[in-house]
Amino acid sequence: CLFRSMVAIVGSRRATKYGELAVQKIVAGLAAQRLVIISGLAYGIDAITHRAALANHLPTIAVLGSGLADGSIYPRENFLLAQEIINSGGLLVSEYSPTTTARKHQFIARNRIIAGLSKIVVIAEAAAKSGALITADFGMEYNRTVMAIPGSILSPSSVGPHQLISQGA
Repeated sequence: CLFRSMVAIVGSRRATKYGELAVQKIVAGLAAQRLVIISGLAYGIDAITHRAALANHLPTIAVLGSGLADGSIYPRENFLLAQEIINSGGLLVSEYSPTTTARKHQFIARNRIIAGLSKIVVIAEAAAKSGALITADFGMEYNRTVMAIPGSILSPSSVGPHQLISQGA
């Protein structure tokens, strides 16, 4: 395989401009490393991550918390992004049957898969309690390298990454 490692980048559904720019800069910096970028196709940081991978000609894998049938892809607003990922040679991955609709508990399972596929898990922005931190917990449990992007001490979106950094991320 031409690609050595898989790196997950996940974060808040309510990305800030800082989070968007930070993810774009990090993914652009990773482009020369021939990595595969993984995220969850969710709003915010996940979608920004996939778009940055596409813009930098890196393969990207979207792990879904729903089925893979056209009518089941969630969130629906990212359906075209899912198509771009496929058309670029990337992958959509799900452990659910094709027509499974998204349910809250399925996203924890999705986060487990994201961490399991990755060598490195990067948390871009996350509130004190968030799915991104669940992904980080799985990453630590699976002995992955967990990294966090620091942000403003005034931003609620930086609480999760700062918490991880204080724990050694």
